[in-house]
Amino acid sequence: MTKAIGLFLLLAMGIQIIRPLGLPGLKRRADFWKIAVVAFVLWTLVLLLRP
Repeated sequence: MTKAIGLFLLLAMGIQIIRPLGLPGLKRRADFWKIAVVAFVLWTLVLLLRP
């Protein structure tokens, strides 16, 4: 599951750099770092909550 989340968010960061997603807070190409922060938080939560 963590690999799937990682690949999905890596893909989203790549798309954001090529063509911005247009979501609130993700209007510019330089906003890809926000996806990385969300990825880190999600990854940490999954690792902490998984037995």
